[in-house]
Amino acid sequence: MNWSDHAIWWHVYPLGFTGAPRDSPPADAEPDTEPGAVPGRSRLSRLSDWLDYLLALGCNGLALGPVFASETHGYDTVDHLRIDSRLGEESDLLRLVEEASAKGVRVLLDGVFNHVGRSFPAFVDVEERGALSPYASWFKAGPDGGYATFEGHEHLVALNHDEPAVADYVTEVMTYWMERGVAGWRLDAAYSVPLSFWRTVSDRVRARFPDAWLTGEVIHGDYTAFVTEGGLDSVTQYELWKAIWSSLGDRNFFELAHALGRHNTLLETFAPQTFLGNHDVTRIASRLDDPRHLEHAVVLLFTTGGIPSVYAGDEQAFRGVKEDRAGGDDAVRPAFPEGPDQLAPYGAPVYRLHQLLIGLRRRHPWLMRARTTVTELTNTSLVYTVTDGSSQTLAVALNLGDAPAVLPLPVAARPWERLAGNGGEMAGDGVTLPAAGWAIAGMEGTL
Repeated sequence: MNWSDHAIWWHVYPLGFTGAPRDSPPADAEPDTEPGAVPGRSRLSRLSDWLDYLLALGCNGLALGPVFASETHGYDTVDHLRIDSRLGEESDLLRLVEEASAKGVRVLLDGVFNHVGRSFPAFVDVEERGALSPYASWFKAGPDGGYATFEGHEHLVALNHDEPAVADYVTEVMTYWMERGVAGWRLDAAYSVPLSFWRTVSDRVRARFPDAWLTGEVIHGDYTAFVTEGGLDSVTQYELWKAIWSSLGDRNFFELAHALGRHNTLLETFAPQTFLGNHDVTRIASRLDDPRHLEHAVVLLFTTGGIPSVYAGDEQAFRGVKEDRAGGDDAVRPAFPEGPDQLAPYGAPVYRLHQLLIGLRRRHPWLMRARTTVTELTNTSLVYTVTDGSSQTLAVALNLGDAPAVLPLPVAARPWERLAGNGGEMAGDGVTLPAAGWAIAGMEGTL
């Protein structure tokens, strides 16, 4: 098995996490001179103080959002080979990677290769020199006579992925940072980039770094094609994410049951990157009107196949609503305190639940490729089994109702034993759950 088969990521958006200013200072500004910076210490260095926290949570990977020089939010990159001065400098990132590696933690970088900021030097040169610029073929003409942009965002200029020099550049960036200890890449807006481009780049990267883990941000489309044709290892499982919060919020498990069947199909080819939240979406705790259902969401994340990631703060029941406006992401990208000991105590129960369920997943590593079979389904109750296809099987029972429920577990060769839950009792081939209850059971002799 590859190291990535055992990865559970803690996902951090560094600019928000460290309280960096909204706009980037001039390129020649000294790191850490902005208001709020810790004297003599870069913002990026603060993440070192959280490595033991993510390990105690049960994670072993640190998935970083954008860290490269950009104009504002990090996704308008202007230099992929320079660390954003609001965060620090290259030595700060290398020190973080080294410190993480010493603790057994892999570091994932966020590669924004679909588009660039308008201050990207190659684009500046094209605007100044037009067809005379050596970079003229790096960008495509837009419908209005200007240049193509990403989903209508004028500040995000789309790269021309049919241009071989762009593939050369992206390969150079990815291998540059992997030579310095980075374990892999999240590929931003991967769904907007041709599969042939990803195949070219991924093949080149793997020729030098065969253990690299490459996951693409894919919101919609043919998830499997990004692996079989594009050469990526994984993609973000937005369909399952949506089905989880939607089914829990509506108290209707039928959407989730359908999504779990489609999820099984994906697992035949690859392990999707599963999640309950990220830097682009409303926090799961804010999605759910009934806070009791947050436990169900966490149970679903850690008992279904895939490679899970936890967006920093979700494990502490952080709240935040994404809004469709300028600055509308701020609520889901807040600044964190200097260290974990300064976190508010209200999130402790959800943190302990994450520890419990990540621990269960660590004891059953086959869950990464587990298939799910729904055995009991109503609007407010769900029972499913997860199995590795041989003797390893767990059963999960969820009750969204406001009254206790008795749910049948599938007939098994050996008795079921309760492994975790928030109340209720096992009785023969059934389980009694309290209102908004859940339970996880394993078969005797396979625990």
